[in-house]
Amino acid sequence: MRFKMILYLLLFSLSSQGYAADKYRIDPEHTFSSFEYEHWGLSKQRGRFDKTSGMIELDIPAGVGSIQIEIESNSISTGSDTFNKVMRSSSFFESEEYPKIIFNSTKLVFADGKLTQVEGNLKIKDTTKTVTLEITQFGCRFVIPYLNQACGANGQTKILRSDFKIGRYVPFVSDEITLYISVEGIKE
Repeated sequence: MRFKMILYLLLFSLSSQGYAADKYRIDPEHTFSSFEYEHWGLSKQRGRFDKTSGMIELDIPAGVGSIQIEIESNSISTGSDTFNKVMRSSSFFESEEYPKIIFNSTKLVFADGKLTQVEGNLKIKDTTKTVTLEITQFGCRFVIPYLNQACGANGQTKILRSDFKIGRYVPFVSDEITLYISVEGIKE
């Protein structure tokens, strides 16, 4: 009997060593991506994408997890209907052929229980590049309106438009842009 008990405890401990991440569905009402670039050396211009979806898995005590974000390229919003059409066209995002911009994490970096970096692959059109999001804000808590746990973060990275075949008008419009991602997820 004692041998069976020891065997059971050993099997239980081995099976529980994988991480048990909490799953969060991205809240599209509180998640969006934006970008910033220099226009002719005159000013910083900004735009955003209004439709985002995805999943987040986090095991904060173990310091592991994954993030998958899909951004609808045709949801670009620059404040100008004319410019939005240009950005959706074959000159830039080719939204009809490439409707999704996709980010998949490969590594989450935690320090003192806080997410500080997310490494992953960013796919724009038919090009995938490795990027690192620097996390400037991260938190999880019970949110009364949801009656559930939620987590959120703000992150940013710099990319070159030309790396993703959206480099039209370089150098007049900066090749380097800053991509910002603000995300909130609700626990499933």
